[in-house]
Amino acid sequence: MTSEPRPVREADREGHAERAGVRLAFRVYDNPGRPTVLLMPTWSIVPSRFWKAQVPFLARHFRVVTFDGRGSGDSDRPAGAESYVDKEYAADAIAVMNATDTRSAVLVALSRGDAWSVLAAAHHPERVSGIVAIGPASGSLIGVQEQEKQAWESAEGKYNRGYWLDGGYDDFTEWFFARMFAEPHSTKQIEDAVRWAHEIDPATLVDTTAGRLASESIEDDCRKVRCPVLVIHGKNDLIRPHAIGERLAELTGGSLVLIDDAGHGVHAREPVRITLLIKEFVERVHPVPRRTMAPRVRPPRALYLSSPIGLGHARRDLAIASELRKLHPRLQIDWLAQHPVTEVLGPAGERIHPASAWLANESAHIEDDAGEHDLHVFEAFRRLDAVLVNNFMVFNDVLDDEPYDLVIGDEAWDVDHFLHENPALKRFSFAWLTDFVGWLPMPDGGAREQRLTADYNLEMIEQRERLRRVRDRSVFVGNPDDVVSLPFGEGLPAIREWTEQNFDFSGYATGFGPPGEHEREAVRRRLGVREGEKLCVVTVGGSGVGESLLRRVLDAVPAAVKRVPGLRFLVVTGPRIDPASLPGRPGVEIRGYLPDLPGHLAACDLAVVQGGLTTCMELTAARRPFLFVPLRHHFEQNIHVRHRLERYGAGRCMSYEDVADREVLAAAIAEEIGREVGYRAVESDGASRAASLLAELL
Repeated sequence: MTSEPRPVREADREGHAERAGVRLAFRVYDNPGRPTVLLMPTWSIVPSRFWKAQVPFLARHFRVVTFDGRGSGDSDRPAGAESYVDKEYAADAIAVMNATDTRSAVLVALSRGDAWSVLAAAHHPERVSGIVAIGPASGSLIGVQEQEKQAWESAEGKYNRGYWLDGGYDDFTEWFFARMFAEPHSTKQIEDAVRWAHEIDPATLVDTTAGRLASESIEDDCRKVRCPVLVIHGKNDLIRPHAIGERLAELTGGSLVLIDDAGHGVHAREPVRITLLIKEFVERVHPVPRRTMAPRVRPPRALYLSSPIGLGHARRDLAIASELRKLHPRLQIDWLAQHPVTEVLGPAGERIHPASAWLANESAHIEDDAGEHDLHVFEAFRRLDAVLVNNFMVFNDVLDDEPYDLVIGDEAWDVDHFLHENPALKRFSFAWLTDFVGWLPMPDGGAREQRLTADYNLEMIEQRERLRRVRDRSVFVGNPDDVVSLPFGEGLPAIREWTEQNFDFSGYATGFGPPGEHEREAVRRRLGVREGEKLCVVTVGGSGVGESLLRRVLDAVPAAVKRVPGLRFLVVTGPRIDPASLPGRPGVEIRGYLPDLPGHLAACDLAVVQGGLTTCMELTAARRPFLFVPLRHHFEQNIHVRHRLERYGAGRCMSYEDVADREVLAAAIAEEIGREVGYRAVESDGASRAASLLAELL
């Protein structure tokens, strides 16, 4: 998949500024009364989307303006090197400020944007209140511009006009961005940049580069800058040496932050650290009153984060929270949560933290990536990168404002990853919960997917080895045999062995006790199921990716009813699929979100479900026969969940291709409905065992 994910934060206003016949596309993120941050363009090889990790957070704290520089994105591409000299870009920045009614702004620049920011500040001091220069690129400051011109005009290497114009552009972009993101585990940043680089043609990039090399030195302009300046440079920058950053700070009287082991694209590789540095700088330039809280005696507090992909985590997390309160009766629990999890928490009377409104909805982004019963969940997760940064920054703001003694993250991938990347931000006990370990490649993903999943796994393994103190408790929701015995990747440890060494095991937590026969019959009576009738419940969990399966089951209803007299269907769409969008059928009741879905599953004679772990394990615990149809390309459902169900001897797995044949599906329903099962028993104390492990941290 190559299309761009939806932006985390939509602009409040989009438009074009025009200067000297060149249209410049801008976006404005309003925040009335707050200072403006102008995120400058960089070299035209990438558009302004390269700021995707910074925009949402900065726009919550400041007014933000971005624009595509000439030659990139949605802006015009004038011909000729003279159109791309530094002074043109600086004048463009002022034109965009005029068009967006921006009196003054802090300019934040990456790489080439350093020169344009300096020129704007030197010649329009009243318009620029500060500069943040990240990985500044002005080689003239250290006397290397002539060498660069000679290399550019030569026929050697990959950084020259001839190579780009004579068919080497694709190879150049791969080479260049591998150097820009030289840090390990930079595959996503490289892929993004290479994709963006193909939005510009080589001839335009030649012009932009020739314009840079023809520009005058900014050394004298640096000395004219009177506003505060912050320079940030990676010590392992293979594109522009940090000597440039040191010289820029010296000439402008600015402050300098050198980052160990960081490369040229440090804004994307260390988005949390860089974005916080930007915020701190803007608040020094434009001070804000600090709220002080008087110390007071308070009960212990926990912040609970429950994975928003579906509803299963929410039900088990409520059960764990209930058991935790029994052990600590004074404990106050807040939830940082988003839809559909809030559908479960709200009716349960839980307090949803107001900052939850700032979370980017992960389910919506996952649904965008889904096809017909097809979700390449590993690639979908990789494309959540900007979402995860945003949601971690919301989390960090909450912890800045309020003290919590314990943070519980049930597959809160953002918090776990960025705490390991920024351990200084941990000021609480942190417990990590999960029901699977290890990204795994699907068979048709080939060598690329094998390489990428192994790289993600290796990064996690390295984080845990380097910073064991970040997690105070790692809890696997299950038992050791529920973990697959596959390796994390070629040359990497076996997943089960590593998990046993690094996790505590709570057993499975269903969030409910299996109902007795009396409760089961009560549910059937409420649904109007008469004696002798059979009930088939069809559900696809809490996300919106299951509509295709619901339609396939509805197509098979007439054939199934012929085979099973008295068969009735209850189709549960969940909170993210509109029941009215599905066709009606005789003998079928279609419902939306059911708070008591586990009770309905326990009352059925058969269920048809996706391959999500929670629903399948609820059916296993209730000892009901079921058909499960894993989403195509969903490694967790196809490998991790299926392994666990095989261990319990539970369910019958069918492919989507099988259920697309209505006669095949109808026959399977007839064969399985009402069948006596011999599943392995599911423990009923998993929630209390998990709570006991967490209680030790309070």
